[in-house]
Amino acid sequence: MSHPADPRLPVVVLTGPTAAGKSALGLALAEAIDAEIVSADSMQVYRYLDIGTAKPGLAERARVPHHLIDVVNPDVPYSAGRYAEDARRAVALVHGRGRPVLLVGGTGLYVRALLEGLVAAGGADPELRARLEADDRRARERDDPGWLHRQLEERDPVRARELHPNDVRRLVRALEILERAGPGAAARAAAAREERPYRVLHLAVDPGVAALDARIDARCEAMIRAGLLQEVRALRKRGYGPELRPLQGIGYRHMQPVVDGSDTLVNALAGMQRDTRRFARRQRTWLRAVAEVRWFEPDDERAILASIERFLAGGRGAPREQHAAS
Repeated sequence: MSHPADPRLPVVVLTGPTAAGKSALGLALAEAIDAEIVSADSMQVYRYLDIGTAKPGLAERARVPHHLIDVVNPDVPYSAGRYAEDARRAVALVHGRGRPVLLVGGTGLYVRALLEGLVAAGGADPELRARLEADDRRARERDDPGWLHRQLEERDPVRARELHPNDVRRLVRALEILERAGPGAAARAAAAREERPYRVLHLAVDPGVAALDARIDARCEAMIRAGLLQEVRALRKRGYGPELRPLQGIGYRHMQPVVDGSDTLVNALAGMQRDTRRFARRQRTWLRAVAEVRWFEPDDERAILASIERFLAGGRGAPREQHAAS
């Protein structure tokens, strides 16, 4: 018995931990299938943050159209909710041109916001956030560091599985959204997940822990050689200080003490490499909670391309057990 074709528009997601090779692979795949790339990177939306975000250069963007890069200045707040709106407009634009969409990036919250939507919760609530953070501090003083995570698990177990118990900032934000959205918010979020607007092929690339650690160390060194310190100095001259959230990101926060003369570049590089490896582990944790992800080695371009071509032709892509990240 045949089944009717899924009428939803297709989106191919290419994600994975930082430094796994997503950008270069995404560029090659986009050229092979005549796609346009929609970035899912929470740092690449900011202008002037180029080296430390591994932002595609002008040459790469000339080869394949990229969307949601250089969207706002570093002092302009940019949320996952705004990203979802901007990304859906970009996806509609690309589909309107009759081209496939390749969503490339490692910011799990942005990927989730586009594919599933976010529970409407309005803007931030500083008082509510402060109360949740104070509750967390008191729980930790009682030797109960998992209290905040359990609160989210009771309200939205799916979102709780995506977050590490020590990721206080995101746990607080998730609870803030649920509180502001009112009763039934988790149920509405679950319903949104079931009624996704796109037909999705979710691919992840990962070379394994040892290989990725080596890639991370080499990439951090390359960023220093490319002028990351000078980029941070230039941002300061533009008036963008270290208190801004984008400049507290990995790499940028490590360069600030060097700019101020209170630390050495050697120490900053070591800290940047260490924190990038930790960030990659958190990205893996998020991805392992996404049931439909299909894993590949980053250099397995032929198998990845075949999977995408089957998906765009109406199939399901490759089996999930293509590669298990170690």
